[in-house]
Amino acid sequence: MNNVKISELYDLTHTLAADYLKGFTYPWEALKGISDLIISLGKELDPNEYDNPSENVWVHKTAKVFSSAYLGAPCIIGANTEVRHCAFIRGSALVGENCVVGNSVELKNVILFDNVQTPHYNYVGDSILGYKSHMGAGSITSNVKSDKTNVVVKSKDEKIETGIKKIGAMLGDCVEVGCNSVLNPGTIVGRNSNIYPTSCVRGVIPANSIYKTGGVIAEKK
Repeated sequence: MNNVKISELYDLTHTLAADYLKGFTYPWEALKGISDLIISLGKELDPNEYDNPSENVWVHKTAKVFSSAYLGAPCIIGANTEVRHCAFIRGSALVGENCVVGNSVELKNVILFDNVQTPHYNYVGDSILGYKSHMGAGSITSNVKSDKTNVVVKSKDEKIETGIKKIGAMLGDCVEVGCNSVLNPGTIVGRNSNIYPTSCVRGVIPANSIYKTGGVIAEKK
């Protein structure tokens, strides 16, 4: 299942996690070590560029963090990123440059590449969002199956047993997720694809596709 590999989903020049991610084949394999990665990266950040407001929390001096936002450790907030009113970063969040973490958004155990937008009422957990990906208002990642069994990544003809209980969504570069959509555990969306608003998405969505109402997948023209 080559289309779910890190090399197919992401341009690694747009994240501090590049060297770390190169050590894995599939993106969900990287979830377990995000916390340790952030602490390791944070200790090497230039204090002339990053503030360290609390233990294992690093915020670029050009970032804007609203006073009502909560930054749980460990986390890194990149240059020119906005963390807006009542955002809740629970921890283990590596947020890139020029990102938006918006009103009442919750992040947990995630990597957000540069220029990612999660601007309104989003929950993103145990997920990796690629360069310039965008979560529409109210769209969320569901990261645990209802029966609490391990997540299986499924395409039309194949499946991969991950051996992991908590996996949200892996969004490739430039993915657009429509408002109030739910990305079910183990959802993989290929580069440059669009998800219609109010969709309930599961499985592997190919690159350059449109996921339409009722689960119809069309090739992007």
